[in-house]
Order: sequence, then structure tokens, then C-alpha cells
Amino acid sequence: MSAASPTKKATARERLLAAADELFYAEGVHTVGIDRIIERAGVAKASLYSSFGSKEELVRAYLEGRHEIRRRRIMAGLERFDNPRDRLLGVFDVLAEVSSTPGFRGCAFYNASAESVGRGGAVEQVSNANRAWTRGLFTELARDAGAADPAALADQLMILYDGASVGARMDGQPGAAALARSVAAGLLDAATAAR
Repeated sequence: MSAASPTKKATARERLLAAADELFYAEGVHTVGIDRIIERAGVAKASLYSSFGSKEELVRAYLEGRHEIRRRRIMAGLERFDNPRDRLLGVFDVLAEVSSTPGFRGCAFYNASAESVGRGGAVEQVSNANRAWTRGLFTELARDAGAADPAALADQLMILYDGASVGARMDGQPGAAALARSVAAGLLDAATAAR
């Protein structure tokens, strides 16, 4: 999502996306109707349809924005680590930071997927792309760290990451990511010893 400059008023599209991001994340994509988004954004109903065409496409844009923010946050977080092992484990450090922020409601993609009733729609498409990116990142980091089977380690780390995210949300336990990091370190040690 792009923020409007301080001197330029946000466009109707930007205001709609900002309202959708806030409401969808806090309350759910199916719970929040378009009328609430339109009211929160302070735009006419026609603006929603001219900008997105449908609620489904607004949901797609919301999740694509969440993916881009998440991708940038993780990549920026990994820049502070110098070696491959720390970079791989750093993904869990970034999750720990995010899950300890006020208003953390878990993963936007898991939440939207849990509400989704159909297959093949915007939620599934963007969520699958987000997961593919995460799995690809774990695979690359595992390869760089010297894992004997980077893809297998990436699959294990995905499950661990999922569990830490859900645990942080469901149990109100931001320490779940730190615990996951320590388990990930053990998995990484085993994967590199097998080489």
C-alpha cells in the first residue's frame, strides 16, 4: 500500500484500502461489509466499484498490500544479520517483533482463509502466493545455511512458523516466536549435521 504524501490528500482508492486494511484485519473480511468500508473511507459507493470493481477485488488488494508489507518487513529485518544461520533464525525474530505489537491479530492470510468458503477466489490465490514466497525464502535461507535438504527443512520451518503465529494470537503469547526460534535452531543444527 502506498501512503499519500503529507501535502497531497489521499485518493479515494488509497482511503478505501486504508479503511479495508484496518477493518478487515481487526474484524475479518467477511464480517465487514462494503458500506462500513465506504463510510470509514469517506467516499461514495461508486468509488469502490470504480477503484476495485467488487468487494472480492478489494479483499485481493488488501491481502496483496499485506503481503508486500510483510515481505519488506522480513527482508529489512534480515539485513541486520551477517551469517546465513542468523538470517534463517532471524525470520522468527521478525515474527517475535510483530507478534508483540499492540493490535496483533495473527496472520492476515490465515484469518482470511479461515473465513473463506469457496476455493480459487482472491483469498486463496493471494494466500497461496504469500505462502509460496515464505516457503521459497525458507528454502533459500536453509540452502545458504548448509542444510542437507533445504526443501525438507523449509517445510518443517513453515509448520513451526505457522504454529508460532497462531500461538501468539490464540494464546496471547508473544513469546511463541522466541520458542519457535529455539526449535528452529535445533532443526537447523540437525539439518546441517546431516550434510
